[in-house]
Amino acid sequence: MNASLRGRHSNCKSTAADYAAVNAGDVKLRASMTDARIVNGPSLNGLTFAIKKPGFYRYIPQKLMNTFRFAKNPLKLSYGRKRGDKRTVVDGALVFDSGSQVSASYMVGTRNCKLKYSYLHGGVTTLEPCYDLGKNVWDFAISRRLYDNVFKATYQTWSKNLALEWLRNHVFNGTFKMSASVNLAEESKDPKFIAETTWELEM
Repeated sequence: MNASLRGRHSNCKSTAADYAAVNAGDVKLRASMTDARIVNGPSLNGLTFAIKKPGFYRYIPQKLMNTFRFAKNPLKLSYGRKRGDKRTVVDGALVFDSGSQVSASYMVGTRNCKLKYSYLHGGVTTLEPCYDLGKNVWDFAISRRLYDNVFKATYQTWSKNLALEWLRNHVFNGTFKMSASVNLAEESKDPKFIAETTWELEM
């Protein structure tokens, strides 16, 4: 039996939450809590429990995947629908080498189409410009790996949202994630901070 504990806290009250999940055989037990406090007495606001048994509600995803060769480079394609959505999504990725690829995502019958180029420089730094054809805007992301840490910065030109992220993944200590974002279009420009921690336990 294994358990997963996750805490998510933010200076924005609506995004703070704690989760605990326990896998007991083929049954998963989960508890979640929002706005938890122990100062001036315990407060368990938003406490919920859930029991889930995989396969009890059976869902067969409608998705096809295949790989072709285009100019001697692998072209990966997937075609399918998301759960509860009748719209069809086509995803594709053309891999030039181990550090360079172009990917696209298109929702059939709409203008929702995104093109992204991913370039890995020196094995540690990734550059990812993305173009949204429907909105006619660019998004940019850059990330760098340093030992067990990944630092990432993203900027959305359409919403003028700038975000910074620090992710630390350790085999023994679990995962820690700290992120901060600010909307440069807002007059106040108040940053939002989120801290997340996850522990995986074997019992």
